Amino acid sequence: MLTIAYIHNENRLQTGAHYINELISTKLRERGVEVKHFYPSVPLIEAPIKLKGLSNILFFYSLLEHRNEILKCDLIQGTTYTPLTFLAFPIPVISHFGSTTYGFLEAVPRSAKLPDDLKEVIHTLRKLGVVKEIDFKSARPLQDISEIEKYVAQRADAVIATSRVVEEDLKRMHVPAERIHLIHNAIEDFWYEKKPSKSLAEPGLLFLGRLGNDVFNYKLKGLDRLISIYRAFPNTPKSTIAISINEKLSRWMDRDIPKHQAMFNLPKDAIRDVLSSRRGQIFLNTSRYEGFSLSLVEAMSQGVIPVSFPVGVAPEIVRNGENGFIVEDHAAAIKIVKKILADDTLREQLSRAAYETSLAFKADQIADEFIKLYKDILAKPRTTPITLRKF
Repeated sequence: MLTIAYIHNENRLQTGAHYINELISTKLRERGVEVKHFYPSVPLIEAPIKLKGLSNILFFYSLLEHRNEILKCDLIQGTTYTPLTFLAFPIPVISHFGSTTYGFLEAVPRSAKLPDDLKEVIHTLRKLGVVKEIDFKSARPLQDISEIEKYVAQRADAVIATSRVVEEDLKRMHVPAERIHLIHNAIEDFWYEKKPSKSLAEPGLLFLGRLGNDVFNYKLKGLDRLISIYRAFPNTPKSTIAISINEKLSRWMDRDIPKHQAMFNLPKDAIRDVLSSRRGQIFLNTSRYEGFSLSLVEAMSQGVIPVSFPVGVAPEIVRNGENGFIVEDHAAAIKIVKKILADDTLREQLSRAAYETSLAFKADQIADEFIKLYKDILAKPRTTPITLRKF
């Protein structure tokens, strides 16, 4: 029997990483793998904002209190830099990259560099108090985390990339290609317990995903792009199904965007019910960066049609004119959306194909891939960590 030590952050099931870890753990247990979960518990410093990244990194050294129990396991697995503490110990370490902070930083521009119409959205959010600033005052915390992610990825016995996008990020971080393993994320069987409606919904637009609560995350998720596209269709029903604690944002969107319904922080049963009633509507994946994009596959599993920027797994699974469309900018998105909204025959075709595509992301397959990787790692002698390279 394999025993895996899973290292988590302190907040359970609040991010995509926790969602995937919990899903994988369940499927591994069904296959006889023992999974032990470990959570750091003691912040080592109370840090000002510029040292917040360092504080998050040091936080995981509190896991040393569980050292004896963790080192009895066959393998350690954590998200990005979370297994940092155990790189020096004689036990194989796997780092699971659902995304990279390097990718975040590369993808999100300063507000001054946005096109005028998108810049106007950010400034409007600032005037309304939805955000406190139009740019982060300091990117230092994210830069610190990016550096430690590179350090861990270069020294882990194996690094899992959840998409080709993440795989390319890791290569640019000088992680040896032979240590990178492409294993896509999966969605819960729950999404397939009810089939999508047999009837097409009325033409409409929707967004599904985590929006965050600050200007960096809003730009990362393409909120400015989303608002611009919404504004181009004043007479079309629009739904924003999002995770965010910013009530000012939801109120503003309902007030100022015609025919819009904000549905923030719904339980997952309610999200599935909403999506299944929206079969044939258009899911706008406006992000500037995604490592995988769970919301894309979840939407497709309910027959919702993706119009996506080339982020996450989208370029690998979305085929133009067959099961959705890939677009390069919001002007192109508006053009494609007009085409889809005007053609119910096309909507029916795209919706059915989107659902069929999603079936490749059931969770049983990912668990089998993980077990194969574990066995391969344990069958090989441990490699010597490479020297950290600057770039």
